[in-house]
Amino acid sequence: MSAELIASLRQQCGGPRDGALLRFSLGSALLADGDSGAAIDELRRAAGFDPAYSAAWKLLGKACLASGDETAAADAWRHGIAAAAQRGDKQAEKEMGVFLRRLENPRP
Repeated sequence: MSAELIASLRQQCGGPRDGALLRFSLGSALLADGDSGAAIDELRRAAGFDPAYSAAWKLLGKACLASGDETAAADAWRHGIAAAAQRGDKQAEKEMGVFLRRLENPRP
């Protein structure tokens, strides 16, 4: 199912429906399929379409962490916190703050 979903979403890229939501959906599907590198690319495109899209930043951080790039994960979450604050999305702001603190202050 995920391969079909990914193929369907990719077919829409570059068309009239291309945008932050499409790229977020594709990035999410790719990450769920275990392709964190491709997910990162698509989630960066989503954030490029809409820099205030806090969900894209949040998932981008998770994809970066899954790929082993903690620095990029932290950077994505910092951008996401700012985006969430701009939109008044307190829950996303809080979640990314927790992710960032856990990354910066790992438990022994």
